[in-house]
Amino acid sequence: MEFTGRIIQVLEPRGGVSSRTGNPWKTQEFVIEETVGQYPKRMVFNVFGEDNLTRFNIQQGQELTISFDINAREYNGRWFNDIRAWNVVPAVQAAPAGMPTAQPVAPFPPEQPAAAAQVSFDSPADDSSDLPF
Repeated sequence: MEFTGRIIQVLEPRGGVSSRTGNPWKTQEFVIEETVGQYPKRMVFNVFGEDNLTRFNIQQGQELTISFDINAREYNGRWFNDIRAWNVVPAVQAAPAGMPTAQPVAPFPPEQPAAAAQVSFDSPADDSSDLPF
């Protein structure tokens, strides 16, 4: 899934050491607001791993497109959604020089002329029809 908007808040990173593997971990949450439409939507997502945090380098005010996965988990009888970003790119990427821009493609074949598709729904002049009822 994807979401495009402006980063409106960068929350503090959290980290620790995994009790299962003993490896260190780091995660950080961000709030993004959709910038299109009359009623903007907001979403909190997280980026897991210090390498991803460094690679994405998300800053407040940036216009980004976030590719993410959603997973739900239970804790003490309550369910929580986890929205984890797996790719982050600038929202507006200019096409490289010399690359043609995409042309819109018609989704359906062109309409047939109305005269070719005329069907008469008038009842016959006489009431004799080949229907048994």
